[in-house]
Amino acid sequence: MVTRIVDLRSDTVTKPTEAMRAAMASAEVDDDVLGYDPTAFRLETEMAKTMGKEAALFVPSGTMGNLVSVLVHCDVRGSEVILGDNCHINIFENGGIATIGGVHPRQVKNNDDGTIDIDLIEAAIRDPMGELFYPTTKLICLENTHANSGGRCLSVEYTDRVGELAKKHGLKLHIDGARIFNASVALGVPVDRLVQAADSVSVCLSKGIGAPVGSVIVGSKNFIAKARRLRKTLGGGMRQIGLLCAAALVALQENVGKLESDHKKARLLADGLKEVKGLRVDAGSVETNMVFIDIEEGTKTRAEKICKYMEERGILVMQESSSRMRVVLHHQISASDVQYALSCFQQALAVKGVQNEMGN
Repeated sequence: MVTRIVDLRSDTVTKPTEAMRAAMASAEVDDDVLGYDPTAFRLETEMAKTMGKEAALFVPSGTMGNLVSVLVHCDVRGSEVILGDNCHINIFENGGIATIGGVHPRQVKNNDDGTIDIDLIEAAIRDPMGELFYPTTKLICLENTHANSGGRCLSVEYTDRVGELAKKHGLKLHIDGARIFNASVALGVPVDRLVQAADSVSVCLSKGIGAPVGSVIVGSKNFIAKARRLRKTLGGGMRQIGLLCAAALVALQENVGKLESDHKKARLLADGLKEVKGLRVDAGSVETNMVFIDIEEGTKTRAEKICKYMEERGILVMQESSSRMRVVLHHQISASDVQYALSCFQQALAVKGVQNEMGN
C-alpha cells in the first residue's frame, strides 16, 4: 500500500492551506455580479496595483481569462490574433477564441525558449489594404512563462520590443501570464515592470502561488468594464466569490515568496535526472518550476510504463507523449520529496527496474 504521495503532475494540484481555509470561512461576502462583494474588490484592487494596471477582474479560470481578454480586444468577428503555434491559448483552450469569438488565430512558430521572432510577428500582421480578403489583425499574444517550452521566461526587453511593435501597427498586446510571478522571481524583475508593455494580462491564482480556484485579468478601466460584461455572458458571474478571493489573497501574501524555492527544487531534480541512464533532461533550460524528461532513443521502455512504475510508489508524473514526461514543482513539494522522486526514477531505469517489471 502506498503511504506517501508526491504529486508532480502540475502546480494546479495543491490543496488549500489551513490559513486559506480559515480566510474562506471568515470572508466577508456579497453579490459580486451586482458589484458588492468586498473581498473580491479587495483582491482585484490589490492585483491591479501589483500588476501596474488600472483595474482587475476575477474570473473562474485562466482559459476564461484569456478568452475574455481576446474577445475584448478583437470585438469584431473576423478579427485576427497573432500568437505562438505552441502556446497555451492555441493548443489547450479548446479553440475558444475561434469557436466562440469568431477570432482567427494567426500561428507563428515559437522558438525553443517560448519567444517568437520579432520579424516573423511583423510579417504576420495583415496589410489593411487587403481587408477584402484577409482577417483584420487586432492583437498579439505572448505567454510568460511559456509552459510548452518548459516554463521558460520571456525577458522584459523582449516583451517591450513586442509592445513597441504592437503600438507601431495600432495593435494591442495581451500576455497569458498564468505563471507570471514565476517569471518575475526567476528574472529578478518586478512583475509590474515585466508586463508594462501589455494592454492586458491574465494571471492564474491556482498555479504557482497555490490558490484553490481562479485567475485575474488586469488592464485599463475601460478594458475591465467590457471584460466584466463578457464574463457574465460566458457564465462567469459567480455571486459570493469573496470565499475564493479570500484564499487567493492568502496565496499572494504567503506563496509568492516560496517560488524561488520551487525553482531551486526543480533544478535539483533536473540535475539528478540528467545523470540517470536512459533519460535526457536539458537542465540548463530549467528556469522556473517545470522539468521535461525525455526517454533516450534505444531505451527499452516508454513513458507510460515509467509513469505507472512511479505511481505505484506514490509519485504522480504527467505523461506528455510516449517518450516524454513532465514534472512541476510547487510549494507543497519538499526537498525530501524531490530526493524520493529522484530515487524512484533511478530505480525505474535500472536494469532490474521497470524494464524487467513491465516485461520489456
